[in-house]
Amino acid sequence: MKPEILSYPEFSKKLAGRHLAALMGLPGRSGSVLMVAVTTPGAPSAGEEAGACPPGGLQLPATVVEGTFPSLTLEHPQAHGFEREFFEEWKVRPEGHPWLKPVRFPQGQPGLTDFFKVSGEEIHEVAVGPVHAGVIEPGHFRFQCRGEEVLHLEISLGYQHRGVEKALPGASPARSMAYVETLAGDTSVGHALAWCRNLEALAGIRVSARAEALRAVALELERLANHCGDLGALAGDVGYLPTASFCGRLRGDLLNLTGLACGNRFGRGWIRPGGVAWDLEPVRAEQIRTRLAGIMRDVRQALDLLGRSGSVQARFERTGILTREAALELGLVGPVARASGVALDCRRQFPWGPYLDPAFPVCTGLLGDVACRARVRIDEMEVSAAFLDSLLAHLPEGPLRVGMRAMAPKAFSVSLVEGWRGQICHVAATDTQGHLLACKVVDPSFRNWFGLALALRGQQISDFPLCNKSFNLSYCGHDL
Repeated sequence: MKPEILSYPEFSKKLAGRHLAALMGLPGRSGSVLMVAVTTPGAPSAGEEAGACPPGGLQLPATVVEGTFPSLTLEHPQAHGFEREFFEEWKVRPEGHPWLKPVRFPQGQPGLTDFFKVSGEEIHEVAVGPVHAGVIEPGHFRFQCRGEEVLHLEISLGYQHRGVEKALPGASPARSMAYVETLAGDTSVGHALAWCRNLEALAGIRVSARAEALRAVALELERLANHCGDLGALAGDVGYLPTASFCGRLRGDLLNLTGLACGNRFGRGWIRPGGVAWDLEPVRAEQIRTRLAGIMRDVRQALDLLGRSGSVQARFERTGILTREAALELGLVGPVARASGVALDCRRQFPWGPYLDPAFPVCTGLLGDVACRARVRIDEMEVSAAFLDSLLAHLPEGPLRVGMRAMAPKAFSVSLVEGWRGQICHVAATDTQGHLLACKVVDPSFRNWFGLALALRGQQISDFPLCNKSFNLSYCGHDL
């Protein structure tokens, strides 16, 4: 695909009713910048079933900007973070943007910035971070409160800006894989898969059915381990230790399945351009299948304890509500969006390999509270376990890896993968020699942090740890 260059008004109209997966810039002529949007069809209406994206559903509208351009955010709120990022990278100002503050701070800068203020009697401010206890990564949370009620939460990240997007085009193949596998350490498989699919598209190659199946195994094992860990952490945040303890152990067991498959519990080194580096012969495939069945029996017992606890449900229900309208306006993704009734899932929208079965279910909720976010994770674990049981029993034949070729010159590629947190978007463009010119990475956390801020409005400040864990977003996934 190639971007469709439009006038700015036409470009803005193209975003209406669409899901904005990415917004990036490419160098233009005479100091101008080509602003390219990656858009997909919007979520189905409430009650409608999600389906595969129709041919041509992925669109790449683009427009040339220089100096300034009218902000998209007022008409398309999901562009708010992308425009702030665009301004930082290209120094082209979105005029009229409601809150044009840094998304990421340059390395070596202290991270000072303005914060939104609420005024009035009995208003007080609570500032947390960016330095936290233990091994939590840096992030600043500024609460504007009246008594215990949170009126507004502002989240400021970007303290560990690593410059990964700029480093990727000139990196060696081995170095680039190290970069993408550590973009967000708990999503090594998701980002490695998105990166490799882009390189393969630019080189015009297709991997074998067996490699696609093994990639899906890696992706779903990663989803299972993280969902299990999140559910245990949610139990721990309300002091329900039986499920917290069980899920902590079971998460390790699930990670060990990935370690059994490829030698690394986070899946690093398994997915490579052209396919996969490690096979699953029948004996190990059956071992993983058998162990997974036993783990899921224990998971169900641990989660049944959680569901039968009235005190737990009283803390989960009606806490941290995020409406469907807010999730759509902000372009949120993953279990967070699906718990609010937004039925977007790349495994259904953009199916590949083993996901081509049109019956693949999308798990959704209605109320958008902590209880729904937990329930979506539970349902997705069941879907992933059943999917893996069938896939491991019937792995297709084929080579593990095919040879890479030179990438096409002046080409543009988009890869969308449903990571465990939600939609991962990688974009790549080549120059006239077929070398990588620019890369864009959108981790689901980049989109979803603002959803956490909205979910806290009207809540007790003591609900923040529980709401935060129900989103469980990545600092480093945001701070690229």
